[in-house]
Amino acid sequence: MPPPPQISPPSPPRSQEHPAGPVGAAPVGAAPVGAARVDAAPIRAALADPTAADPTAAATTVGDPTVGDPALDDIELARARAAPALGRRQAARSLLARTGDDWDRRGHRITVLALDPDAAAWAHAWLLAEPGCADAAVLLALAHVRRALRGKENPATARAACRAAAEAAPADPTPWLGLLMLEREGTADAVRIFEEIRARHRDHHHAHHLMIALLAERRADAGPDQLHEVYDFASWAAEQAPADSPLAILPIVAHAERYRALAVRGHAPADPTTARHWRDHRAADVMKAAFDWWLEWEHDGHPRRLVDLNFLAHAKFCEGRPAEAAALFHRIGDHVTPAPWSYPDRDPHAAFHAARTASLGDTRSTHGEGGATHGE
Repeated sequence: MPPPPQISPPSPPRSQEHPAGPVGAAPVGAAPVGAARVDAAPIRAALADPTAADPTAAATTVGDPTVGDPALDDIELARARAAPALGRRQAARSLLARTGDDWDRRGHRITVLALDPDAAAWAHAWLLAEPGCADAAVLLALAHVRRALRGKENPATARAACRAAAEAAPADPTPWLGLLMLEREGTADAVRIFEEIRARHRDHHHAHHLMIALLAERRADAGPDQLHEVYDFASWAAEQAPADSPLAILPIVAHAERYRALAVRGHAPADPTTARHWRDHRAADVMKAAFDWWLEWEHDGHPRRLVDLNFLAHAKFCEGRPAEAAALFHRIGDHVTPAPWSYPDRDPHAAFHAARTASLGDTRSTHGEGGATHGE
């Protein structure tokens, strides 16, 4: 397998006429690499409780636990997440036991269970009752991470809990995922953490998204750059993944994260539909390839597939392709995710529903009331 392109130290803005140097992940144990400081606020917001962006989300989920719920379409997870509030914690314990070493699903489930404000307390009680229990240690670690991201706890405490969980569950990438969630800069530390995750699960979905969010921040103050390393990293990761891997969508994610980084600094319009960023040659190629992949490989098995579908629908809507966006909105249903609809500082639910209404309405006016959907 070809090595990943190297993540190099940030450099002064370069001419758009010259090719980019290689970027990507350095090997574990590499010498420290300098890194530009990033704007932590957007990434912190994305990693905090996803329902916090919309004060009505909690009320919305009462009737249907999947609407706006970070559990997405994982019904077992949605039920297990609600159980501790009713004093029933066995549901979460049984869920994690059944999940086993399906690392993407385990990471998704633990990070969602950790959103419970009382998760740290009951995971600690669980660990006291069952010393050495890997599930309890990992859940406790991610609960501390969530608290740190909300500003409720010192990040050092969360990092120590993640390291303890990594010792309790050495094959599990989830404690390392927690450490990566705490990173705010593309330093050598972040690179080494990412490599620890890849050593345990090469195609870890959530970890790749986090690395792209960090890389997208580099040299954002300098403005648009067609040769930015986040694009190279996303392309490399997509090419190295199996043909049916959802990492094929990573170039779309990179485009969205770079838009966010530019827009928060005033280098792109706050309304993504008016940004040329979504209509240049790179964007057109990336979006066509991602949509074609979806048409060929779409499946319901991946626990975070709805994250990818939200990124792809957002991209197609911003590109001005309502029929293709409509097909994706049909698949998404009401499972809106904060990223990328909140970019750069929008209400994600309002942005999602406006885009869906516009896409479905435009499609019906062109193709009749049935609309143009894939596989409906």
